[in-house]
Amino acid sequence: MIQFLKPFIVSLSALLLGIPTPYLLAQEQHGWETVFGRINVEVLDYSEAYARLDESIEQIGHRLTGSPNGEKAEQYVYDLLKSYGFSDVSFQPFSTNGWAREYLNLQVGTPGSMQPLSAVALASTPASANVTAELVDLGNGLESDYLANPEIAQGKIVLAALNLLPNTPPGTKNLHRSAKAALAIKYGAKGVILFNSVSGGTLLTGTASITGKLLPIPAVCVGLEDGHRLKERITRGGQQATIAMRNKTGTMNARNVIARIAGSELPNEKIVVGGHLDSWDLAQGAVDNGLGAFSIVDMARTFKALGIAPKRTIEFVLFMGEEQGLLGSKTYVRQALADGSIDQIRFMLNFDMTNDPKSFYANLVDSKGLFEKIGHVVSTIDTTFKNNFTAQVGLYSDHQPFMLQGIPTGGANDGTLSREALNCYHADCDNLELVNEQEMKNTVRFSSMLIYGLANAPEIPIKRLSDTDIKQLMLDNNLEEALRIGGDWRWD
Repeated sequence: MIQFLKPFIVSLSALLLGIPTPYLLAQEQHGWETVFGRINVEVLDYSEAYARLDESIEQIGHRLTGSPNGEKAEQYVYDLLKSYGFSDVSFQPFSTNGWAREYLNLQVGTPGSMQPLSAVALASTPASANVTAELVDLGNGLESDYLANPEIAQGKIVLAALNLLPNTPPGTKNLHRSAKAALAIKYGAKGVILFNSVSGGTLLTGTASITGKLLPIPAVCVGLEDGHRLKERITRGGQQATIAMRNKTGTMNARNVIARIAGSELPNEKIVVGGHLDSWDLAQGAVDNGLGAFSIVDMARTFKALGIAPKRTIEFVLFMGEEQGLLGSKTYVRQALADGSIDQIRFMLNFDMTNDPKSFYANLVDSKGLFEKIGHVVSTIDTTFKNNFTAQVGLYSDHQPFMLQGIPTGGANDGTLSREALNCYHADCDNLELVNEQEMKNTVRFSSMLIYGLANAPEIPIKRLSDTDIKQLMLDNNLEEALRIGGDWRWD
C-alpha cells in the first residue's frame, strides 16, 4: 500500500512545501533517465537489428504468409528470441486462405488487335480466371466515381488509380486498394485494373481483399505510365481487356510469434509491442516490414541484455498475415477476447515501416501528457529527438483490431524514409539496400525507451474506450466508409 501511496505523498508534501512542478517531474522521471541511458548505450553499441534482417534475407528471402519462406521466417524469429534468453516464447497458430501467384497474362486493345501489358496480380484474386470485357475508366475508383453512373461498371473491367489523381477535388479521401476492389465488385465489374503512382513502370502488389477471402473477380496492377496511356485510349473508345490468371490457393497455416516478459509489480497490466513479420513475394520485404519486425526483435533483445524487469508485462509480438488482411493481429485480439485477457492490454504499440523516429504518437489525445513526459526524457538523452507528440487515427495495419476494441494504440513516428524506399512499397525493389543501419538503431533505442516508460509509469491514465466512444472516434476521423466497405462497421 505504501508503494501505491508514495507518489501521492510526495506530491502533497511538495505542494505544501511550495516545491515547483519541474522538481516533481524530475523525481518521477529519475528512474527513466537511468534506464534510458543504458538502453541508449546498449543499442548504439550492440544492436543486431540490421544484421539479423540481413541474415534472414540471405537465409530465407521474402516472408509471404503461408509459404515455406513464411514458415522459415516464423521459426527463425522464434529461435532468435530463444537465443536472447527468453524462456516464454510461443507460437500462436492460425489458418488462412493462402494465396501465391503462378501465372498472369493481361492484354488490352481492340478486338483483333490486343497487346500484352506488364502487370502483377493483386493477392486474394481467384485461383483461376479468364475474362474479356470492355475497359472503363472509373477515375479514382471511389464510390463517388461509381455513383455518377451506377451502371457504368456492370459487366466491364474497371481501370482506376491507386492514389488520387492530380485533378481530384481538395479534401477527397482516398481508399485502400482492397476497398476499391470491393467497390468494383459491388457495382458489377468483371475485373479491376489499378495503376501505380510511381514512375518508371514500377509494379505494386498487395491484397485486394479486405476480409482475406478470395475475390470473385481478377484484380491486377499496372505501372503509372501504362495506366495513363490506357485512360487516354479509353477516351477514344472501343478498348477492351483480357485478364487470364492462375494462382495457388487453399487453406494454409501461419503463426504469430510472441515473446513475453512478466511484469514484476503489475503482471496483469500488459503492453503489447507488435508489428508484422510477413512480406510480399516480389522482393525481400526489407522496408515492409523488415524494418519494423527486426526492430521489435532487437527491442526484445535489448530488454533481455540489460536484465530489465518492467512493472507491467510486455509482449513482443511478430504478426503474420498482415498483408492478407491483418489476419495475425485479428487472431491475437480474437483469442484475447475469448480468454478475457483483452482487459489486461493497456497499450498496443505498432511498428510498421517505422524508421528513424523523432517523436511519439497515439490514437488518443489523452495520451499526450504521458507520451510527452517520456519523450522529454528521451530528448535529454539525444537532442535529435524532437518530442512533437501527435494524435492520429488510421486503418490497415496491425493496430486496427486493437483500436476497434477500444485499446489505446500508438508508436514512434516523425521519421523519414527515402523516396526510393517509398517508391518500392509492395514492389519488386523492396530490398536491403534501402535500409539505413543507423536509422534502424534509432528506431530501436527510442522505441525501447517508450516501451519502458509505459511499462514502468506509476500510472497509465488512458483507459480502454467504451463501444460508444470507439464509434465516435471512427466518425471523428472519417473512417466509417472504409470500415463499412471492409465489413468492420458494427454500429447500426
